[in-house]
Amino acid sequence: MVAKIKNQGKQNKEQFSLSNTDRHLLLVFFDLFALNGGFLLSLSYRQDYELNWILIKDNPVWFLLLNGLWFSVGYFFQIYNLEKAGRFDSAFLRVLSAGFLTVGIFNFIPYLPPVLPPSRQPLFISVLLPVVLLFFWRGLYNFGIRSVIKQSRVLIIGAGRAGKVICRALHDQTQMVYQVVGFIDDDPQKIRDLIAIDLKDNGEKLETPVFFSVLGTSEKLLEIVSQQGVTIIVLAVTSKMSGKLYQVLSDSMQQGVQIVPMPMLYEQITGKVPVEFIGDQWSVAMPLIHRGQTRIWRVIKRIFDLIWVFWGLIFLAAAFPWIAAAIYLDSPGPIIYHQKRFGKNGIPFKMYKFRSMIIEAERGKAVWAEKNDPRITRVGKFLRKMHLDEFPQFINIIKGEMSVVGPRPERPQIVEQLSEQIPFYRVRHAVKPGMAGWGLIHHGYGASVEDASVKLQYDLYYIKNQSLWLDLYILSKTLINAIGFKGR
Repeated sequence: MVAKIKNQGKQNKEQFSLSNTDRHLLLVFFDLFALNGGFLLSLSYRQDYELNWILIKDNPVWFLLLNGLWFSVGYFFQIYNLEKAGRFDSAFLRVLSAGFLTVGIFNFIPYLPPVLPPSRQPLFISVLLPVVLLFFWRGLYNFGIRSVIKQSRVLIIGAGRAGKVICRALHDQTQMVYQVVGFIDDDPQKIRDLIAIDLKDNGEKLETPVFFSVLGTSEKLLEIVSQQGVTIIVLAVTSKMSGKLYQVLSDSMQQGVQIVPMPMLYEQITGKVPVEFIGDQWSVAMPLIHRGQTRIWRVIKRIFDLIWVFWGLIFLAAAFPWIAAAIYLDSPGPIIYHQKRFGKNGIPFKMYKFRSMIIEAERGKAVWAEKNDPRITRVGKFLRKMHLDEFPQFINIIKGEMSVVGPRPERPQIVEQLSEQIPFYRVRHAVKPGMAGWGLIHHGYGASVEDASVKLQYDLYYIKNQSLWLDLYILSKTLINAIGFKGR
């Protein structure tokens, strides 16, 4: 046991520390080095190009286009997610897919990249070589460089429910980046206590919980920070902090320790806003300033919506006769039905859908649609699996009542119920509702108050972080789910 501790201490000394920003920059630098290096080497293989700096100077568009494609494609494959990048099994397919797609698109864009080689062998090399170098570099990162980069050592202040939630999230989703060393709590009954946390390993819940120690009170914070090599302190305290705690946190910051509020870190690593634990930080759940308030964003978003509507209506026009016939033959009645929903600023509107349930399924009452709901028809089940039942909502988008991406709209009765039970629920009406959404791709369709609470956390994250890239990512995931029949 003593030998093991000594070896562990020696190993820690051999490791060096990098911030998350530095890790991202390391990955970006060598990714671009491998990608552009492979591209240049593939050009030198062809007889019509000579490898020198003049080639780069005279053709900057080639490299700007290649690198722009890499970052755009890489965004969708999450190649710079540090947790996924640190696991070779998850990084392997992502890097290969992003690499081949980037180089493939690059080579077949007309006029801008180099002219395609006349023979197959140089073309094969121009596609394969950059991807091979990317794959080699990421393998080196996973099996060599990452092993000597220390994890950020995290100390959590507050061993209550908020502290347990952030501890679970750090372990379940960011084991490669963060390591929880324990808790600090001023409750004398918790000192030296063991806090049980139900954790997951590779997505599966562990049979037995993992225990983390309460290392001491805030008075010993500096001492514990020094002993444990803490680099990040997470504030998981929902009550008002004492002046002594403020002072000791200030002293910790002077020693280079990063202080992060629990809601901020939780949002960063999970893509959700923890409405239950924001305490006095109500602005975390109610962003007073967000992109959706700017005129330029509303114009861009509207153009984006109309472009998608154009292509969607082409598909709908071709598929409508077949869908309509299938719905009617399976369950005679209306093909399209409408429901009253709440839109932006809580304004009600009629939302259109292909009918996927039997006639009078709700009998005048708002009822949650459950998994394997007996009211769903056979054709309706297929439409829902493919998300095809939502396509008539292109009409709502044209009318300006909905967007392609946004929080899913709910019925007035359910909104009233959830507003009474879930804090900040009406904040989701700060933007237009959408056909697809951040909450939908992560949590699916809700069937309970608990589901609605989780989806609200995702919706608030979307409101705060909305962008065209995020919208495109959500749409791509929605399309993948539809192809995989992962709808409700």
